[in-house]
Amino acid sequence: MALLADPLDLPSGVRLPNRIVKAALSEALGDADNSPDDRIVSLYRRWAQGGYGLLVTGNIMVDRAHLGEPGNIVIEDDRALPQLTAWTKVAHDGGALIFAQLNHPGRQANLLDVGHRPVAPSAVPLAMPGATTPRELTGAEVEDVIERFATAAAVCEEAGFDGVELHAAHGYLITQFLSPLTNLRTDEWGGTPERRMRFLIEVVRRVRARVSPGFAVAVKLNSADFQRGGFTEDDSHAVVATLADEAVDLIEVSGGSYEAPAMGGSEASSTREREAYFLDYARSVRREAGSIPIAVTGGFRSRAAMEEALDAGDCDLVGMARPTVTTTDAAAAVLEGRTTVLGTHEIRAGMRQILGRFTDLKALDGFLNISWNTDQLHRLARGQEPDLGRGALRTAVAMVRRNGRVSFTSRRGLK
Repeated sequence: MALLADPLDLPSGVRLPNRIVKAALSEALGDADNSPDDRIVSLYRRWAQGGYGLLVTGNIMVDRAHLGEPGNIVIEDDRALPQLTAWTKVAHDGGALIFAQLNHPGRQANLLDVGHRPVAPSAVPLAMPGATTPRELTGAEVEDVIERFATAAAVCEEAGFDGVELHAAHGYLITQFLSPLTNLRTDEWGGTPERRMRFLIEVVRRVRARVSPGFAVAVKLNSADFQRGGFTEDDSHAVVATLADEAVDLIEVSGGSYEAPAMGGSEASSTREREAYFLDYARSVRREAGSIPIAVTGGFRSRAAMEEALDAGDCDLVGMARPTVTTTDAAAAVLEGRTTVLGTHEIRAGMRQILGRFTDLKALDGFLNISWNTDQLHRLARGQEPDLGRGALRTAVAMVRRNGRVSFTSRRGLK
């Protein structure tokens, strides 16, 4: 019987002090050079003192020319090593381990970056207003991106991170290679399920080859992308079975994409009520995962549901994201018995009958909730408390300002 307070030893030898993970949230706190600064240290100081066994950072991109949103931190080399080291030190000083989530947005590069053409496995645009048709990556560029992941991981180890998490979920580049909807290639990177998963496997292998055996390598994987003809649960099972033969320390289960969000405030009320949206999938994939621990993020709110999932052996770690924004010490609150149910704050777009004629309200609500939480993280980074009264209109304005400003800046190497 696994308890929330029990430690967990990963295959690499990394020991997590308990079973609660602060899952990734979009911080957008990079400076003008997309490097971390004192704000990210201030934010993670609060989380490090919150009782979590593991802190997983928000998206750290591997290419400055391709951002998911303005403010993404980027690691291309060791230019920001002192700042990265300060980031990891504050986590360790608080008693937590920290993994860097490494990512490339592919076609999900900032949608408001006017004039920037994203890249992808194939020239398939997002089914969203304003999305630009991406340019298909050449074979040499695919190899370059793989090497970028490996370089970033090596810098992360030098900076003191305990591991990295490769983001293969939520519609980003690795997911785009996995899905038959977005990967139409017929070369060695597509055409069959085995070749579509090759990009992820090569990233895992290249990263593992560049870091020490005691450095953890995790993968965040979609259970499915919830789109007809896309990446299915059967596909996901096959990927997990392949990962089980690689030097992977942890698989975090998630789901959805920009086009078909599965969490983040856009989920149905019935989904929220049952908690742990992806627990059924985690239970079903246990055999394929073998000895690799599984983390489930998305929906956990009550201590009872967390303990039940661990006790049943459905997962090894419980991930929490949105509750950690308004309750930065959510893990300690649960472990110490100060709360039995964690709260979250959710907003919905107004004028729904009108807006519903022009856009997908579920996707819009998802974007608004992501932006609302990002706004709160910026407040926390400034030493302020969350503003629970911040509504949808102010959030939408801030989202457009934050994501649109990059259109007026020049950056190197855009194609």
